[in-house]
Amino acid sequence: MSDDLVLCDVAENVAIVTINRPKALNALSDAMLAAMTETLTKLAGDTQVKAVIIRGAGKVFCAGHDLKEMQAGRAADDKGAGYFADLFARCGTLMQLIPSMPQPVIAQVHGIATAAGCQLVASCDMAVAASDARFGVNGVNIGLFCSTPMVALTRNLSRKQAFEMLTTGEFIAAERAREVGLINRVAAPEDLDAVTLDLAKTVAAKLGAAVRIGKRAFYAQLALPLDQAYAYTGAVMAENMLLRDTDEGISAFIEKRKPDWA
Repeated sequence: MSDDLVLCDVAENVAIVTINRPKALNALSDAMLAAMTETLTKLAGDTQVKAVIIRGAGKVFCAGHDLKEMQAGRAADDKGAGYFADLFARCGTLMQLIPSMPQPVIAQVHGIATAAGCQLVASCDMAVAASDARFGVNGVNIGLFCSTPMVALTRNLSRKQAFEMLTTGEFIAAERAREVGLINRVAAPEDLDAVTLDLAKTVAAKLGAAVRIGKRAFYAQLALPLDQAYAYTGAVMAENMLLRDTDEGISAFIEKRKPDWA
């Protein structure tokens, strides 16, 4: 692999983004946060990309923040207060960028996903993991409660499961992660690339405009009361129905033929 912190390859409407810092277990350094944010922002504006996979180079997916860099940041000002506030704000910006992207984003997890690495998995729209992968929000073990990873985690797991992970610092295995809703699918390690890519291609084959509308509505309705959610999504479906390609898709289904999407 090259020396670039983030690698990005696009083929068949699927972008594969690789966190490329294997010697540091793909830790989210300041430079890595910037590189990931830049890469994903560019992909968000690329209408030819219909699905995105995020994976890690080397032995693990991502081991979270760069603790050595964080310790060095203590010398920046007032014991690092300004540096830490800025660091977690920048990390939060990256995590919020993923659900705001028009394309579905899939985490491809192997090895471990810890702390902010687990947060990254939870921030993605879907996730596929190798059967021997492990997940944890382990900051409590070193005296740092994973408060920002908690935001994404509690939007995937039940309260009690999330709280147990946050307060014990224990890992959960891939099958357990699937059971509690952190990931979608588990694959044999040797099949991980293929299974994840198959999921991405399945999504990429759908009408892009419909998926973009649907993803935006998916996250927006979650924050609304039930009556407002139905009112909002009803308007969204009406908008979707007016698309030329939706008209063609429904007609093709009725006529038992393949749709001719522009």
